[in-house]
Amino acid sequence: MSFSHDAEGTPESHWRTWQQDSDAVDLQIEELFDGRLPARFLLLAAHPDDETLGAGGLLAKLARAGVRCDVVVLTDGEASHPSSPTHSPDRLAELRRAEVTDAVLVLAPAARVCFEGMPDGRVLHEDVVAVLERELADSEDVRTLVAAPWRHDGHTDHDTVGRAAADVCTERTITLLEYPIWLWHWGTAEEQAEELAGLALHPLDAEEHSRKESALATHVSQTLPLSDAPGDEVLLTPAMLEHFDRTFEAFFVTGAGSTFERLHSAKADPWDVAERFYEQRKRALTLACLPRPRFCRTLEIGCSVGALTKDLAAVSDNLLALDTSETAVRRTNEALIMDVAASARLATVPRDWPREDGPFDLIVLSETGYFLSSEQLDQVIRLMLASLDDDGVVVLCHWRHPIEGWELDGDTVHERVRDHSGLHTLALHTEEDFLLEVFVPAPAHSVARREGLL
Repeated sequence: MSFSHDAEGTPESHWRTWQQDSDAVDLQIEELFDGRLPARFLLLAAHPDDETLGAGGLLAKLARAGVRCDVVVLTDGEASHPSSPTHSPDRLAELRRAEVTDAVLVLAPAARVCFEGMPDGRVLHEDVVAVLERELADSEDVRTLVAAPWRHDGHTDHDTVGRAAADVCTERTITLLEYPIWLWHWGTAEEQAEELAGLALHPLDAEEHSRKESALATHVSQTLPLSDAPGDEVLLTPAMLEHFDRTFEAFFVTGAGSTFERLHSAKADPWDVAERFYEQRKRALTLACLPRPRFCRTLEIGCSVGALTKDLAAVSDNLLALDTSETAVRRTNEALIMDVAASARLATVPRDWPREDGPFDLIVLSETGYFLSSEQLDQVIRLMLASLDDDGVVVLCHWRHPIEGWELDGDTVHERVRDHSGLHTLALHTEEDFLLEVFVPAPAHSVARREGLL
């Protein structure tokens, strides 16, 4: 759906019903940091007022607890009233900077506020990445919490900021909270059911709610008309503001492997890979497509609970498996306990690529590639090539149906490897549900040639 301030929108009564009927989990920030609060909270706002609407209560909570808080406002919001006869873009920018400064004073008096002055409505991904890299340069990443607009919020600036934050936080293993704003206006519980399943609700106490309410009142240019003239109408209508007069704030929790750690912590086998015939058959096909009966050194990227890992270990002299979930790594090592030449390690690729453990003559990327951004996948392709033995094999296997909340899908991952790796496809198995593809350095690497049949 295209973004618009003007549509009537979804009433808050709809979302109250959704909240009552949903099984959304309560988010306690301490749970993300082993029972402690973060050392630093970095809050990104695409426009002045996003910080208050999306995470004002959380900002107030962490500030009261003594957490270092920094608010980075990427645009000045100068395009909020493009047809205003009374306020030029420069005047609006000046006004909105003052409003967000006052709002943060209410929420977190000691917080630093930084203005980037990016063009409203034309925020660029690379510019947001550069700001984040600068802001995070001196952070102890493991104790840093970042909040940013949701990457599917429906406003081009929100979506861009959210994607950039997800890329950087995933790369640096930083916990990210994505807050929706316009979802509440244009979405419905039925149409967004799949996305809402991943939403966590952070409760606000009376003090946090009160501070958020007071902070919203400082954004006068958005909550009241600029004048009675056409073009100066109110943008955040009372109906829209109802969505933020709640006793909770909502976040999608990503980054730092949190999505996968939560999955593995909540269920011993999140995808039922041990018992589903679909998964058993897929693993058998993967092994059957290998062009050699045995490999010297195998690397598996994304091992989950180790079902495929065990099978790969049986055809490998040595095996290293990687995963971003600590629980998944522990379970995989338990599955490999009888194989002293195989082990799993906590790692996030491409950042933690095991350069010192190569070269590998088998690299397996199964059901993992679409959890990377395009840029990260390109880096992984380069790292695979640098770590692959001259006679090495790369195996990819990916689900072909939509992957909600992620940039890539299975077909795109395979296409990207074909286009950018320079490797040749030895075997390609295509079904409605998944793609299985074996890549080798040269066509002469065929099984028949190895067996002396050609």
